[in-house]
Amino acid sequence: MEPIKVLLVDDHALFRKGVASALALQRDIEVVGEAANGEEALAKARELMPDVILMDISMPVCNGLEATRRIKAEVPHVRIIILTVAEEDKSLFEAIKSGAHGYLLKTIEPRPLLETLRGVFKGEAPISRVTASKILGEFARQGQRATPEEASLAGRLSPREHEILELLTKGATNKEIAAALCISNHTVKNHLQNIMEKLHTQNRVQVVAYALQAGLGKKPPTES
Repeated sequence: MEPIKVLLVDDHALFRKGVASALALQRDIEVVGEAANGEEALAKARELMPDVILMDISMPVCNGLEATRRIKAEVPHVRIIILTVAEEDKSLFEAIKSGAHGYLLKTIEPRPLLETLRGVFKGEAPISRVTASKILGEFARQGQRATPEEASLAGRLSPREHEILELLTKGATNKEIAAALCISNHTVKNHLQNIMEKLHTQNRVQVVAYALQAGLGKKPPTES
């Protein structure tokens, strides 16, 4: 199996080298490049076609959020994990809207970082209850609610897809969802892909944000 190709983006060379050293110890991960700002990140993403980008949020020239938006527009298959020194609800919210697949503090220990990186690569990284709560709180703060168009999209979801959404918003992994619903992991992945297509979302974290905004996740009554 080919290793997960990772691009490191941070304006602090010492931090980049430290993360690169930690990742180099993993047989299934390969650091294919480094960048010091968002502009360099975009150029490297085009050139190297990484699987996952670890992206600092605060950088000169072009910050991580803007770089994420531009990279997702040009290289949509790339999965991006935002790294930050301070957990701010607004930044988390903007990262999700920009297309990021994950949002981590730089103080994270190597093991959970590796778990998140591998999970994001597989499309299986769960959204924690804390993160879900922050997303919901930011929607409330901004007074955002689902539009009629969004509500109509949500109406296309099946009862099973509503069940999966409810579990997603509680921070369940694919394996936990499969066990709870007595279905296979493969079936869970298929349902998630269908949900993303129906809701016009790019990734798992956007699905959770959409569900929370629209008040979804509760199984609708079964028709008699």
